[in-house]
Amino acid sequence: MNHEQEMYEIILHAGNARAFAFEALDAAEAFDFAKAEELIKQADKALAEAHKTQTRLIQAELNGQAGEKSLLMIHAQDHLMTAMSEQKLIERMIRLVKKLKES
Repeated sequence: MNHEQEMYEIILHAGNARAFAFEALDAAEAFDFAKAEELIKQADKALAEAHKTQTRLIQAELNGQAGEKSLLMIHAQDHLMTAMSEQKLIERMIRLVKKLKES
């Protein structure tokens, strides 16, 4: 796989993870916590796929096979890190919604 394809792969999986996480938040707002939990699991899987590609790229660079630095690479990295941050925040928000529902 060439570096450009790997960048698109990171963007794709990170975008899917974000979508699943926001769907999970929507489910939690509707008090459907089982659906929210399942969607967070799907987000975790998508992030894991993006992270696997990122790790491959880092390992290649450490082995002297670095690809060209590009705006696409920066965008892919930014997309992944944003998705990871948003998912953690959404997981916390879901826990808060659950606590509010219980009280």
